[in-house]
Amino acid sequence: MNDAYVALGFAIFIWWFSTGIVILLNRLSRSAVARSLALSSLLGVAALVGLAHTAQQTGVAGAYCAFTCALLAWGWNELSFLTGWITGPRTTALPSEAVGWQRFVQSLRAVLWHELAILLVGCAIVAITWDAPNQVGTGTYLVLWTMRTSAKLNLFFGVRNLSEEFLPAHLAYLESFFRRRRLNSFFPFAVLLAAGCLWWLVAYAANPLTSQAQAVGAVLVGTLLALAIVEHLMLVLPVDTTALWRWALRKQKVAHSAEPPHAQAVPVMAPTLDTHDKLFQIH
Repeated sequence: MNDAYVALGFAIFIWWFSTGIVILLNRLSRSAVARSLALSSLLGVAALVGLAHTAQQTGVAGAYCAFTCALLAWGWNELSFLTGWITGPRTTALPSEAVGWQRFVQSLRAVLWHELAILLVGCAIVAITWDAPNQVGTGTYLVLWTMRTSAKLNLFFGVRNLSEEFLPAHLAYLESFFRRRRLNSFFPFAVLLAAGCLWWLVAYAANPLTSQAQAVGAVLVGTLLALAIVEHLMLVLPVDTTALWRWALRKQKVAHSAEPPHAQAVPVMAPTLDTHDKLFQIH
């Protein structure tokens, strides 16, 4: 039971801290952003090596290592997008006359290269861990990928909170691809399906036949899924979605105040995802 509590606390902390770090790095100077991208790329490669190394490990340490490596790989995806390095072929706002299928296609074009990058990294992780006893890394990446896609779709269909404070100025055009409304019909389905998967993970972790390492892995992945469900709820509830990461957002405000008036971006409504991400534009 103590192992489960430690895994729970570790997953919550690394989710909160890594999200803030991605937000903070993306709001540094352009030279600092370039260095952070280079470092993130190196960490991403190291993460794949780590996943290959831990795939055959069946101990508790292997579960933690695989979980952390998957988050590092995902962090590269998010940072490469939020810095504008890998986005999509469309880099302008959606025309007001675009509706229905055309709106969806143009929204996809805005993030197409990024989605393909996520797919390639995901395929690499699946290949590295294929038929291996330690699937914590693969499970972690799949949860992030699935829930991020769900969040993007909900932002596309329409939710109350777009969390525009998270979106950097150079991606402001993405706000035109989202809709603000109280709720959409896809949202309950997405949350209920995620809750069902969470219930299965909890039951698996609590099963007496589950090994200690397997239980820790299930708690790590399950906690990340539970946090993603909370992030979904924050899209529709009347809450301040930036409260947990004010320490990272404050850097942006200081940087903007230091710029001359002509260099400051015009404020716009620009939706985002939380941070393990969240943008259809777009954690």
